[in-house]
Amino acid sequence: MKNYNITLIKGDGIGPEIIDEAVKVLDAVASSCDFDFSYDEALMGGIAYDMTGDPLPQETINKSLNSDAVLFGAIGGPKWDNLPREKRPESGLLRFRKELGVYANLRPAVVYQELINASSLKPEIIKDVDIMVVRELIGGIYFGEPKGRTEEKGWNTMVYTRSEIMRIAHQAFRIAQQREKRVCSVDKANVLDVSQLWRDTVIEVSAEYPDVELTHMYVDNAAMQLVLNPRQFDVMLTGNIFGDILSDEASMLCGSIGLLPSASVGEKIGVYEPIHGSAPDIAGQGVANPIATIASASMMLRYALGEIEAADKVDSAIKKVLKEGYRTGDLAQFDAKEVCSTNEIGSIIANYLDR
Repeated sequence: MKNYNITLIKGDGIGPEIIDEAVKVLDAVASSCDFDFSYDEALMGGIAYDMTGDPLPQETINKSLNSDAVLFGAIGGPKWDNLPREKRPESGLLRFRKELGVYANLRPAVVYQELINASSLKPEIIKDVDIMVVRELIGGIYFGEPKGRTEEKGWNTMVYTRSEIMRIAHQAFRIAQQREKRVCSVDKANVLDVSQLWRDTVIEVSAEYPDVELTHMYVDNAAMQLVLNPRQFDVMLTGNIFGDILSDEASMLCGSIGLLPSASVGEKIGVYEPIHGSAPDIAGQGVANPIATIASASMMLRYALGEIEAADKVDSAIKKVLKEGYRTGDLAQFDAKEVCSTNEIGSIIANYLDR
């Protein structure tokens, strides 16, 4: 029997609750598909600072790099907002991504038919939306040098190298080959030299994928088109800051941030996490929605472990549970047959795996 070693980083706030439900579903689908998991917990975020004085202990990096994948909950909260910047949970997360070399952030935005009325957009606009945003994660303006500030001035530099653009472009084209074979590359090449390099390099890479259609769009137009006609997009490929903004916009097409997963992948390892935060205001109350984390576990099965059948089972179970009207409190107003706790919805999804 195959055994996969998974590092669990539960983090802060609702992180432990939602990770526990994802593990419940993973164990159930592993039993159903004849493989097994071994889990090793590691610290990151505010809890790591409280216990070690460091939001990212070296042990966490080592455990993660020696595992098959990382399943991550959420970090941060007001408790740690007044720490020096380098000690804050978010600084640990940025360093974590850099240390692991996870350069590609995969953010799906899928509209569930059962929750189509949860979106602020009209149902006819968002029906059948299924977008994958592929965001470059460890380059661009968040990491470029020089940067700094004085009392009167602040500055950051957007920097990309050809090799950084090539590797994220290859990732996007490979993902598109498994979907509808369309990539829209988003940049600001009309005013930014770094974006012109981006566009030229993406065109160069596209020659290796003749089966995939490549189009280009300026980022301001892309932001508008996402709410005007989101079905036109299959895979959206973009840089770090543009992807940060567009992926959040795309997530809200679906009506609830509690539903959407993500993956951050690189040459060595992948980190799978919900897109929402740690929600410390509801931590420990049993009301958090674990579906985004369970869907992240499905992405882990699909992209890190190659367990496609198992991933399909998890995705199907989520859809069936939503179709039958089971909801956590954040979705209770949308055709709920039964409002469930965090623990209950995880158990129901696990029980629906083979239905």
